[in-house]
Amino acid sequence: MADLPMADRHDTVLPLAEEDARQALAHALAADPEGRKSAISAVVADHPDFIDGWTQLAPFGHEPIERYAYARVGYHRGLDALRAVGWGGSNYVRWEHPSNRPFLTCLVRLRAAAVEIGEVAEVQRLTQLLFDLDPDWDDDNVT
Repeated sequence: MADLPMADRHDTVLPLAEEDARQALAHALAADPEGRKSAISAVVADHPDFIDGWTQLAPFGHEPIERYAYARVGYHRGLDALRAVGWGGSNYVRWEHPSNRPFLTCLVRLRAAAVEIGEVAEVQRLTQLLFDLDPDWDDDNVT
């Protein structure tokens, strides 16, 4: 991230996702466990830029690389969304803002999948990114 003095960095807050996407995801998460992955996948297919959809899909990957891929897409969708609201790579994206939580959770899930596949440099980069985005970062934010 850019080396801006902390006082010159401001918070970037992602907008809430569309109501229909949020409702569809809530319904998918309430689905029978056997069909939950398919239900979440359908939400993501209908709303491919919905960060929380990718975030929620990531743990359902059968293999580490599948979990990594889902979280990676969510990460990139999150970066796109951040840039769309003026984030230039140096401002905060804090957990305290609920609409930022899906993106930050996606970073944690991407990091966990990177651990699983042994991508040490990515684990280190994502850990640093979490603290750059939110200096008060606590991994316990994501359960």
